[in-house]
Amino acid sequence: MKPTHHLDDATVISYSSGALPAALAVVASAHLERCATCRDRLLDADRIGGVLMQQQRVEPPTEEARSAMLARLDIEPAIAPEPPAGDMGEDHDPDRLPHALHPWFGHSMRALRWRRVAPGVQRIRATGIGGGDLMLLRIAPGSKLPLHSHGGSELTMILDGAYDDMLGHFGPGDVADLDGEILHQPVTSPGVPCICVAATDAPLKFSGWVARTLQPLFGF
Repeated sequence: MKPTHHLDDATVISYSSGALPAALAVVASAHLERCATCRDRLLDADRIGGVLMQQQRVEPPTEEARSAMLARLDIEPAIAPEPPAGDMGEDHDPDRLPHALHPWFGHSMRALRWRRVAPGVQRIRATGIGGGDLMLLRIAPGSKLPLHSHGGSELTMILDGAYDDMLGHFGPGDVADLDGEILHQPVTSPGVPCICVAATDAPLKFSGWVARTLQPLFGF
């Protein structure tokens, strides 16, 4: 099944230029592995960026730009130009995590060691990522998450299962590219847990007072 929800244009451009925070770049990279549409868009952004650089006077890169370029080089090899068996093809191993997640969570979904953080919600948080917060979430089927918005940007990619919210139905390979303007309440589909990888560059903003009170305990 091919993804139907994709990276925002601004995210693709930021990824191309090396300006995307590291945690968000990992999720973007994981989606790019399984989405030919976004890989084509990234190639277009790279070409446009190359033309613009040629038109500008060549100057030594700033230390910040150099660090961003090096960070992207650490992530980009995980993006396969032609993923084996196509995008989410019949030979895709549902137990195997995207390559971009291997340095942070290992190779196998089956081998993950989850930590319960709320009723029906388990989490594994990456350490040492820098530039945002990166985590895997496993949410019980039929669960309704608290209504929330975002203090900054959030990228969430579905690895298994599905959820629905005001933006539509999100299944394996889909990515939710959200900013502070979006207020939503994901509801996971029945049957199997929804497993996703999520990255944020600022804490979530919960609407209900109970969720706000418990937020420091959950660490979202």
